[in-house]
Amino acid sequence: MTQEYAYEEERPRRRGRKVLVTLVVLLLILVGLLVVADRVAAGVAERAIADQVRQEVAKQGAQSSPPSVDVGGFPFLTQVVNGRYERISIGLTDVQGSVQGDAVALPKLDVDARNVAASLDTLRSGQGDVVAETVNGTGTISYESLAALLDREGLTLGEQNGRLAVTAPVNVLGQQLTVNGTADVTVGEQGKVALRFKDLSAEGLPNVPLARTILNNYAQSISIDVPLPDLPFQLAVREVRPLPEGLAVTVDAKNVPINSAT
Repeated sequence: MTQEYAYEEERPRRRGRKVLVTLVVLLLILVGLLVVADRVAAGVAERAIADQVRQEVAKQGAQSSPPSVDVGGFPFLTQVVNGRYERISIGLTDVQGSVQGDAVALPKLDVDARNVAASLDTLRSGQGDVVAETVNGTGTISYESLAALLDREGLTLGEQNGRLAVTAPVNVLGQQLTVNGTADVTVGEQGKVALRFKDLSAEGLPNVPLARTILNNYAQSISIDVPLPDLPFQLAVREVRPLPEGLAVTVDAKNVPINSAT
């Protein structure tokens, strides 16, 4: 008799455990579906923003490979409801723009937009502004494009101990010498990149004042303010520094649209 009571008590316990396990499994499936839906929605938004960024780049008269967009923050759907996104990262490659007839190339431009306001209707229709509270970016200018602007045969640029270095053949008093030196690189007026070459030297330079004057004149002739192409998102240049892969440019902007919709 006692065994029958124990058996009957055990069955409800087993049923309770089965119900609990079933609920946990259903909850996990639901959470998984929500995560998938969240990522799918983020992907749709990323493609929409990428298309608008492509329009913005074209509007500035520049060219680039198709942009990559990553919408940060989780969950994404709550950001959609609020119409505000924590972070949108935009990657542009092979960015080119025409400056005085020469192409200034930025092999890479990475942009990080924070606190971005965009309504669901804007993302869905492409009409309206996607406005970022702050936009920060880093890019590179190829040394080849800078050398093309200087327009001196045989001149090459590169990085040496954190400075912009130049090597060029120069005719000094009938001798073909290889000139070497470095430049100070700063942000000039109107966001131009100021290159100031000084203390150039050349092995075998004649020890006469005229030879040094020729070298100084050459340094002045290649010391220019490089105008950059109009950057997307109203970005302004804040800092430049030489790196092995190119001249690194730091840019930023505040309260700007990151799309070209009106």
